Amino acid sequence: MNFNIRGENIKVTPALRDYTEKKVGKLERYFDTAPNSDVNVNMKVYNEQQMIEVTIPMPNLLLRAEEEHADMYAAIDLVVEKLERQIRKHKTKVNRKFRQEGSVKYMFRNDTSIPVEEDEDLEVVKKKRFTLKPMDVEEAILQMDMLGHNFYVFSNAVSGDTNVVYKRRDGKYGLIEKDE
Repeated sequence: MNFNIRGENIKVTPALRDYTEKKVGKLERYFDTAPNSDVNVNMKVYNEQQMIEVTIPMPNLLLRAEEEHADMYAAIDLVVEKLERQIRKHKTKVNRKFRQEGSVKYMFRNDTSIPVEEDEDLEVVKKKRFTLKPMDVEEAILQMDMLGHNFYVFSNAVSGDTNVVYKRRDGKYGLIEKDE
């Protein structure tokens, strides 16, 4: 794995870099193929809180997790644990789908959709552009859960329309489609 490690309000020391590469590098054993591109690691310090965000773009999956802790080394350990849980959850769902349908038919996109943060003036502070890859509703829900988001925009492989799946307060899922 190649790492792209950045720090905001923190100096990334060689010891911190080595620890991150060692811990996150252990995740490589779960995959047959290497990531599509560099593993992005962002370390931040705000108000005495250490935060880390790790994004691993895989050929058919995007792994992303973030954690915060008073100690950066502890935050690194927590984010690696979260990524391992995501990997196990993904493998379980794919294996279950394989047994039920006889074939694995999934196409995940390599981009992530991050909700736009807004302040009281309704000012757009972040704009994200990405390509929508066709997938069915179940695949979109799986990708949304893997990213830890509460909604996910995707191109419906059946209808060809842009749809949104979202997680409801009762823990179930909703689908937004355009009206004909």
